[in-house]
Amino acid sequence: MSDAPMQTDPYRWLEEVESEQALDWVRERSSASEQALQATSRYPQLHAGIQDALEASDRIPLVSQVGDHLYGFWTDAEHPRGVWRRTTWESYRSTDPSWEVLVDVDALARDEDVPWVWQGASILRPTLDRALVQLSRGGSDAGTTRELDLGTGDWVPAPEGFTKGEAKGRLAWRDRDHVYLTTAADPLGATRSGYPRAARLWRRGTPVEQAEVVHTVPEADLGLFAHHDQQQDRTVLRRALAFYREQTLVLSGGVVRPLELPDSADSSVHGDHVAVRLRHAWSPAGEDGPDFPAGSLVVAPLAQVLDDAAGAAWTPLFVPDERTALVDLTWTATQLVTTTLSDVRHTVQAHRWTEDGWRSTDLTDALDIGLRTVGVAAVDDDDSDDLWLVTTGFLDPMTLSLAHLDDAGDGVRVEQLKAAPARFDAAGMAVTQEWAVSQDGTRVPYWQVGPADLPLDGTTPTVLHGYGGFEHALTPAYDPIVGRSWLAHGHVHVVAGIRGGGEFGPRWHQAALQEQRHRAYEDFVSVARDLVGRGVTSVPHLGTTGRSNGGLLVGNMITGYPEDFGAVVCQVPLLDMGRYHHLLAGASWMAEYGDPDDPEQWEWLRTFSPYQRFDPDRPTPAVYLATSTRDDRVHPGHARKMAALLEEHGRDVTYWENTEGGHGGASTAAQWATWHALAWAFLHERLA
Repeated sequence: MSDAPMQTDPYRWLEEVESEQALDWVRERSSASEQALQATSRYPQLHAGIQDALEASDRIPLVSQVGDHLYGFWTDAEHPRGVWRRTTWESYRSTDPSWEVLVDVDALARDEDVPWVWQGASILRPTLDRALVQLSRGGSDAGTTRELDLGTGDWVPAPEGFTKGEAKGRLAWRDRDHVYLTTAADPLGATRSGYPRAARLWRRGTPVEQAEVVHTVPEADLGLFAHHDQQQDRTVLRRALAFYREQTLVLSGGVVRPLELPDSADSSVHGDHVAVRLRHAWSPAGEDGPDFPAGSLVVAPLAQVLDDAAGAAWTPLFVPDERTALVDLTWTATQLVTTTLSDVRHTVQAHRWTEDGWRSTDLTDALDIGLRTVGVAAVDDDDSDDLWLVTTGFLDPMTLSLAHLDDAGDGVRVEQLKAAPARFDAAGMAVTQEWAVSQDGTRVPYWQVGPADLPLDGTTPTVLHGYGGFEHALTPAYDPIVGRSWLAHGHVHVVAGIRGGGEFGPRWHQAALQEQRHRAYEDFVSVARDLVGRGVTSVPHLGTTGRSNGGLLVGNMITGYPEDFGAVVCQVPLLDMGRYHHLLAGASWMAEYGDPDDPEQWEWLRTFSPYQRFDPDRPTPAVYLATSTRDDRVHPGHARKMAALLEEHGRDVTYWENTEGGHGGASTAAQWATWHALAWAFLHERLA
C-alpha cells in the first residue's frame, strides 16, 4: 500500500475518456469479454429472459397527475428509448388505456442522429399547455432542455422558446414568460464538483446572456438548485454546501431570505409549514428548550421560521429509537405522510395539522405492508390528499394502488389500480431476515432469498449484494432480473443492510463515514462469513455484486477480503480513492469519504482505496468490472485502471464497457439486457 496517492500512475492515460488510445484498449477488452461470456451455455437464455421482462407489455405504467391528465414515460420493444405520453383517469383505470404520445424519443434520436435518453419533464401551471423537456446524450447526467407546446405537439423554437444547452443543471418554470436557469455552463462557472453555482431568472424572448442573476454560491460549494411553487408563487433555492450540508433560502419580493436551520439537516417547505429532517441532535432554543435527537422529523410554521427559527413552535412528528429510522416524507394538500423503517421493515404514518396542533395516525396495518417495501407519493400535493402507493417484495410483484386519506386523518381507503404479473416462478422459495455479528459486535441485518428447503451443506451458489453509503437503505424489492437470472436456478440471493446505509437512520450512516469506513466493509464480510458458517454456501460458491459506492464496497472485498469470495461483480465503481475527487463529480463526495489531498485524511482513506490497496503477493477472486463511457458521475477511469492493474499481474479479470448509458450503465432494454446478462453469465460460470 502506497504512503500517498499515486504520483506516477502508469494507467493515468485511461482516464482520458474518449482518447483513441483509451478507446482502443476498451474495445479490445470489451470485445473479448463479450465473446467469452456470450459463448457460455447460460448467456442466450439470460439475455432473452432479461430483455423479455424489461419490455413486457403488461408492466405497470407508472404515472403522475397534472390537471386532468396522467402523464408517464414508457419503453417497450417498439420504443426502446421510450415515449412520454398521457391519458385520462377513466382510460387509465381500464385494462387497456388509450395514450396520447407527446414525445417519441426514438423518433427524435433518429431525426437528430443523437442517442437521446429521457431525463424528465415539468409542466407549466396553471395553463398546463407548455412543458420543459429534459434529454441527455447517451444517458449522461449533463442534459439539455427544450420547450414543448402541448397543444400542437411542436417544439417552441428559440428565441421565443426556452432552451438550455448541454450541461448539468435545469430550467424551472416561474410563470409563462419566465424560467429559473441553473447550469454548469454559466458564465460565472461551475462549482468544484461540476454543478451550477448561479441561479438566473430568464425572460422569454430575451438572450440567455441577459438573464438576471438571482443568487450565487462560492465555487467550493457543491451546487445551487431552484424550485418554484406555482400554487404558492414562492421560490425556494437549495444551496448545497456539501453532500450532507445545505441551506434553504426563500425568495420573496426580490429578497433572498435564509432559513436559519442546522446546515446538516434537510428541509422541506410546503404550504404554511417547514419540515426538517435532522442528521444531528438539535436544541433550537438552547439549553432552555427541547432537544430533538438525530434522525427526528420536526415541523414549524414557515412564517415563524423565517422570523426566528430558534423561537419557532417546533413539533416533533417522528423521533427514532435504536430500531427505527425515517425513510421519506410526502406532502399532500393538507397532510404530511412519513415512511419509516422498524428493523428494516416499512411502516407509514399520516400527520394532519389541526387547530389543536399536529395529529398523527399509523396506517401500517390498514395498508397491509408485511415484508414488503412501500413507496408513497402525492397524487396532487396542491389539491388532493390522495396518495400513489407502490408495494413490492422480494417474491411479490409490484402493485400500484390509490390510497384515499380521510378528511379527519383517522384512516385510509385503498383502491388497487394495477398489479404486475410474476416474472419468475417463486414456488418453493422463501424470504428470511437474518443477522450477522460484525467485528466490533454490532448486529448487521440481511435478507436471504432462496429455496425454502435449502440444504445447509455449503453447495448452493450464492450472491451477496450491498451498498452501504449515502444514507441509502436496501429494502425488499421485486427484481425480475435477479429472479430469472439467479433465483430461478435454485440459487440464493442475499441483500445486506450494512453501516453507511440508512437502515437505522443517521447513526447507522455516520458510523461508517470517512475514517470509520472500514466498519461498512467489516459488516459486509461478516455477512459473507455468516452465510458460510450457517452452511448456506461456501467460499468457492459465494459471489458478490455492487454498483457505484457499492462498487467501492466490493472493490474492497477484492483487495481486503479476497479469501472470502469466489467471484466479484464490480460495476460503475469508485476504486482510486487517491484521485476520485479530481474526477467528474467526485469532489461532491468528500463528506462521505474524505479529502485525499489532506495527508492526515489520506492515512485512513488509503485503507479503503482498492486501486492503491492491491497487493501483488495476495490472491484475488475472479473479477468482473463494468462501466459506461458516458458515465459523467463516476469516472470510467476507476474501472479501467483497476482492470489494467489486475491484468498486469495475471489475475482472472473480465472487463466490459458500454459506450452509452451514463451512470446507470445502459440506455435501452437491449443494452440493459446485455449489461445484466454478461454479469450473471460470469457469476454462473465462476460459482456454479
